[in-house]
Amino acid sequence: MKTGHLIKTLRLKKGITQEELAEKTEISVRTIQRIENGDVDPRAYTLQSIAAALEVDFEVLNIYEADQNDNETKKWLPLLHLSGLLLTIIAPIIVWIYKKNRIENINTHAYDVINFQLSMSLYLLPCLLFSIHPISLFFAVFSQLYIVINTVKVNNGKAYKYPLNIKFLKPSKVL
Repeated sequence: MKTGHLIKTLRLKKGITQEELAEKTEISVRTIQRIENGDVDPRAYTLQSIAAALEVDFEVLNIYEADQNDNETKKWLPLLHLSGLLLTIIAPIIVWIYKKNRIENINTHAYDVINFQLSMSLYLLPCLLFSIHPISLFFAVFSQLYIVINTVKVNNGKAYKYPLNIKFLKPSKVL
């Protein structure tokens, strides 16, 4: 259940129309509709106004919103790491671009996954060019194993590390 749906449920339980809620909160009816439809995520101030009008504690709506974000993080961060199994940087980049403004710390995870993919490609390329198959097989199995291990760690909320990782991409520092 999204926050908008929760707001709609609470509003209907109180027997209040969208127009009445808009009047009580000084938020436009259109904005109330967009929140309830899930078209927009309400800001904290908006949630406070709606919580007061619906006579519920602000934390009910705020914690619910945080839980939704946490669930999304728990779903997408492991998927980002697992996308490295495709032995290409395209899948992690797609996941990163799709979710970069919605999930906290996704940049760090994406940089690590992409750097690992680039590093493994750099290590594999000479092995494949010079037909050193045992070493190329080692790097292929090694990378796949570490991707699975780190996906499990991220899924369980634990720290992860990609060994032999060259830092091609680095997070920019905000001054």
